[in-house]
Amino acid sequence: MTEQTYSFFESVTKSFDKAAKFTKWEAGLLEQIKVCNAVFQMKFPIKRDDGTIEVIEAYRVQHSHHKAPCKGGIRFSEAVNQDEVMALAALMTYKCAIVNVPFGGGKGGIKINPRKYSEFELQKITRRYTSELVKKNFIGPGTDVPAPDYGTGEREMAWILDTYSTMRPGEIDAAGCVTGKPITQGGVKGRKEATGMGVFFGVREVCMMEDVMRDLGLTVGVEDKKVVVQGLGNVGYYSAKFFREHGAKVVAIAEYEGAIYNADGLNEEEVFQHRKKTGSILHFPGAENILVSSEALELACDILIPAALENVINGENASRVKAKIIGEAANGPLTPEADEILVAKGTLIIPDMYLNAGGVTVSYFEWLKNLSHVRYGRMEKRFTENMNKHIIGQIEELTGKTVNEQERKVIEHGASEADLVHSGLEETMVEATREIMSIWKANPSIPDMRTAAYVVAINKVGTAYAELGIFP
Repeated sequence: MTEQTYSFFESVTKSFDKAAKFTKWEAGLLEQIKVCNAVFQMKFPIKRDDGTIEVIEAYRVQHSHHKAPCKGGIRFSEAVNQDEVMALAALMTYKCAIVNVPFGGGKGGIKINPRKYSEFELQKITRRYTSELVKKNFIGPGTDVPAPDYGTGEREMAWILDTYSTMRPGEIDAAGCVTGKPITQGGVKGRKEATGMGVFFGVREVCMMEDVMRDLGLTVGVEDKKVVVQGLGNVGYYSAKFFREHGAKVVAIAEYEGAIYNADGLNEEEVFQHRKKTGSILHFPGAENILVSSEALELACDILIPAALENVINGENASRVKAKIIGEAANGPLTPEADEILVAKGTLIIPDMYLNAGGVTVSYFEWLKNLSHVRYGRMEKRFTENMNKHIIGQIEELTGKTVNEQERKVIEHGASEADLVHSGLEETMVEATREIMSIWKANPSIPDMRTAAYVVAINKVGTAYAELGIFP
């Protein structure tokens, strides 16, 4: 049977429609939630370093205005098109709703391969794109707040902030127009590892649920679980790091040039340094090479973390995937057909739409920091440390015993910005996981965790519209 092909936005819509049947909202409101509210397509010229003129194609989509501002990354990729940006913007709406981040979904993209442009050319493209967004009111701390995505990072976000501030002089909250900025430009500590850490927190919470693990034939917790990670970018790297540090074995890591396998486990930092030195993860000491990268997805393991591309598990290879849990760290790594095949096999799929919400959650914390104009921990860190020291002193005086030095440091420690950000992220992912699983358990007709997540998202967005009185 030939797999039916869907555009990315059609795949999101198919999942939405599947979940909408389990909600109370009438068809008109569901249609409003589903559609993209605003699509901005632009084309602008830049002069290349060699003097030639090139016309750049770019997009910004605002999927939902039920909350303001809209929020979503900007990606630089030759694969960028309107359908992809619309789909990613829709997923951002649902993602923010699930993790209780008060944003509507947005997304942006510029159709270029950033490796083919000099830094000066990329700066010109980014600044011109930003100026087009400013002119159309598609960016601003209360309107639409971009962030990094595939092909972009802190550097591009700093260019966006500078361009926005130049065009909107005197705007006191200008730093909140974009997140994922360098720390010196108003960024927040803990942002870099946020998405991978969120993936870990979400999967760990599922693994702590005794009934779920019993149904899968697994032990409770992540300790000693065999994990396969596809992608050694930012998300894959930190996902692997946190699983390894909490006792799991990362038995395989895949990248586009191939994959490596070691039953005793791999250290992601050592693999990263090997790739940096040799240009490839292959031939890593002590590991077995897998020359076809996609074959790593079919390895026997407890947890599979696809953290790279869309549609890597599809109707063709889903039946060969042996993982008992799939944590979607990337956006859209499974097609709808793959979903159906794997759910029928009893595989638990933890969906991307909330599992990779660590980035937007910490972006929310950064945005709040920019609006408050004070870093987290500045007001209370020293007070907490001094109070804890006093409490230890009193306990030691009353008991006549001394706290050992290692424990003293732990107890006396006052929370830094990174500590608070990580704690807020953990709380967000744990509560979102529990809410989704609660909805799923309460309605046995819901077929899978992805549908349950959509039900949670649709209910929250629908409630917001209803409370605004838009649909009396």
